[in-house]
Amino acid sequence: MAPVYPPLPVNQSGHLPVSPVHKIYWEECGLPTGVPIVYLHGGPGGGIDDSDRQYFDPTHYRSILFDQRGSGKSTPPASLEDNTTWHLVADIEALREHLKIEKWIVFGGSWGSTLSLAYSQTHPERCLGLILRGLFTLRRDELEWFYQKGANYLFPDYFAPYEAVIPVEERGDMMKAYYKRLTGDNEEEKLRCAQAWSTWETATSKLMVDPEYIKKVEDPKWALAFARIESHFFVNGGWMKEGQLIEDAHKIKDLPIIIIQGRYDVVCPAKTSWDLYQALGGPENPRVEYKIIGDVGHSAHESKVELALVDAADKFKSLKA
Repeated sequence: MAPVYPPLPVNQSGHLPVSPVHKIYWEECGLPTGVPIVYLHGGPGGGIDDSDRQYFDPTHYRSILFDQRGSGKSTPPASLEDNTTWHLVADIEALREHLKIEKWIVFGGSWGSTLSLAYSQTHPERCLGLILRGLFTLRRDELEWFYQKGANYLFPDYFAPYEAVIPVEERGDMMKAYYKRLTGDNEEEKLRCAQAWSTWETATSKLMVDPEYIKKVEDPKWALAFARIESHFFVNGGWMKEGQLIEDAHKIKDLPIIIIQGRYDVVCPAKTSWDLYQALGGPENPRVEYKIIGDVGHSAHESKVELALVDAADKFKSLKA
């Protein structure tokens, strides 16, 4: 498998107005005449990093990356107004039309896989194929496993400070309790909760706890956007009916799809990716490739996951726009 590509320059970028409130930052890299591929970041609220450009061969792909509403360089920061799954799906279409792209490959991990599924099931005719990592479909049991009870059995030492900022009487619904504070008027409490929420997630993202990765939460702008937008989406169930993305998998079963999953992913356990794989037809569907990597966690920034993602994008060079 090939390593990630060297750092790439941005060919062009801009802020696209998608509503009276929101402007989303976008950038384009690689070959201007290449096969289009769009990168959907995680969170929601995580924003894009420069390293996210490096999965795609710049001699083949025209890669498009953007910060979703309220994230990264998009404005206004950390905004929850008109910020739902379906607003983001519409934004992807608006960006595609703005860039005059007919069809593209959709690439997303974690929340990015959720958004990839929501988009592709709404607009399958605009998708050449999907590359999905660390599957997350926003079912209630997936959320409760990580934010309420489940992952705490594996990381009790990191769960304790996440739990500690919420009064005992409100701990029966941690997401609801956090959301109340992250959308409240007490700025000091809001930031304290944003850092606790974000530390819990960054601490558990890799197979081995990475102190350098946890340092991301020291940026209050990033932590606040991440925690506010995540909790906003999660308490509202993504504005989808329970299990919708698995139930509607049949809408994309004819697309080429590669699923990459860490065996020891604590944030988005392998059961979700397995459920999707089965809903797509499992081993009887030759268009779907399901790959579990045995010794990694959730993060895309573990070396074996990076290699698998680059390999997946290289395999899809056979797809033509």
